[in-house]
Amino acid sequence: MTDTIDYAAIADAARDGYMNRVIATVNDHDVHISVMDAPYRWHFHPNSDETFVAVEGTLVIEFEEGAVELRAGQLLTVPAGKPHATRPGGARSVNLTFEKKDAETVFCDAPS
Repeated sequence: MTDTIDYAAIADAARDGYMNRVIATVNDHDVHISVMDAPYRWHFHPNSDETFVAVEGTLVIEFEEGAVELRAGQLLTVPAGKPHATRPGGARSVNLTFEKKDAETVFCDAPS
C-alpha cells in the first residue's frame, strides 16, 4: 500500500517565511512543496529542468527578459541552465516543483 501525501496540510502548517521540502520521489525526480512569503534569490540548475505548478496564490518567476506570473492551476517548465528567481505575487504562494533528484543549484547575480 502507498501512503497519501496531504500537501495542502503541509502548506497550511508553514505559516512564516520560506519552506521548500521534498514530499515525494518519482523515478529520478523529486517533488518539492514550496511555500513562500518573500523572494527566493537568482539561481539556475545546470543539470535539471525545473517544473513549477502553482497551487495557491500567484508565483512570479523572473527571467532576464521579464517575469511570468503563474496562478493556481498553471504550470511552467524552466529549462536547465536558465537563470531565474521566484517570489510570491501577493502575500504568499504555494507551488509544487519537479526536478531531478539531487539537482545542483547554482546561485548567481540578478541580471543588470
